[in-house]
Amino acid sequence: MKKMIAVIIIVAVIILGLAFSLGYYFTNYNHIGAEDYYVAIKKNGKPTTERDSSGQSFTDYAYTLTGYDEKGNAKQLKFTAQKNLRVGAYLHIYYKKGKGVTSYEEVAKKELPKKAANQLNN
Repeated sequence: MKKMIAVIIIVAVIILGLAFSLGYYFTNYNHIGAEDYYVAIKKNGKPTTERDSSGQSFTDYAYTLTGYDEKGNAKQLKFTAQKNLRVGAYLHIYYKKGKGVTSYEEVAKKELPKKAANQLNN
């Protein structure tokens, strides 16, 4: 009986450990505590080419856009992307005070909050 309880406890600890590890692995910490804004890409980004420490060049694309939260409040957002973003795309922007834009993801027009969509389509 004692061996059975010990096995059950060990299995439970292993399952909890795996669940915690997977939750930690799949959590995007750039989203935690961030304010949500929505933007529309209406033109190409401004390309800037730089070289890394090995001498290889890479191009980033700079954007300065007006984003809107779910209440329709505006905020000027500056960020860079590793590729030129698709004109006509809508983005969900994650913004943190002191850090700026920490992440973004493309969303469908129907996923935009109503007040943000109204502002973006004016």
